[in-house]
Amino acid sequence: MSEFQEPIGHSTSGTPRWVGLAVLVLGGISLVGVGLGWSALSRAKSSEETTQASLKQANDMLNQRLAKSEELNQQLESDLKVVTDKLNVTHEDLVTARKQSKTAVGAVDKKLTGFQADVTNQLATKANADDVNKLNGDVSGVKSDLDAAKNSIQMARSEMGTLIARNHDEIDQLRRMGTRDYFEFSIGRKTGPQKVGNIQVELKDTNTKKNQYTINVLADDKSFEKKNRSVNEPIFFYTGGSRAALELVVNKVTKTTAAGYLSMPKGAGTATASSSNTSGQ
Repeated sequence: MSEFQEPIGHSTSGTPRWVGLAVLVLGGISLVGVGLGWSALSRAKSSEETTQASLKQANDMLNQRLAKSEELNQQLESDLKVVTDKLNVTHEDLVTARKQSKTAVGAVDKKLTGFQADVTNQLATKANADDVNKLNGDVSGVKSDLDAAKNSIQMARSEMGTLIARNHDEIDQLRRMGTRDYFEFSIGRKTGPQKVGNIQVELKDTNTKKNQYTINVLADDKSFEKKNRSVNEPIFFYTGGSRAALELVVNKVTKTTAAGYLSMPKGAGTATASSSNTSGQ
């Protein structure tokens, strides 16, 4: 061995500790990243599956509703057809019934015409002119009574049950019934009290827009005022201790006049009523 040979020195340099720690930290971070990625992927897959399931469920429900709607539509069309068929049958029946009714009425009219002709012929051959005139008079009287009864049905009734006439013709109809006496009147605002039947009436005021009037009634030395009474509204009062009420009705008002009638029980105040009726006619 040479004396100049230097001894070989072994130098060892150790790996720093922070390198290992860095590797460990990077590995942990990598694992955490992989875990987070896997978790996110799983969640996305689960969310997709849930969405697809919801869409499938909604699609199934929509198909069911469409099927029900189609079934209901078919049912409605069927019901409409049945109703239409029934209406057509009812209309046909109604047309037939009208034709039958018209035919029946025509037959009745024809029979009545024939019956009237037979009666006329029999009267012409078996009765003299006086009998025919008497019969015609009776028929006219019955017709008048029927017309009066028909018109009286159309009249209104007061709270006392009496019929309320609205004009001169209806007053005549009530007069022909013979149950009460009727006295028509027309009074003015400036004429003072006027005698009607066995009482006196005085017009105080009128309101043509509202068809109202104010009147003062004098009976049995007493007077009472009726304010703002309506046209065709009866006013009831008693005189002379009578149990039956007198009825005063005004049918029409103007700015200065009022016209109507007084109704009293048959025979009440005969003398006064007769004189008043004569002067009124």
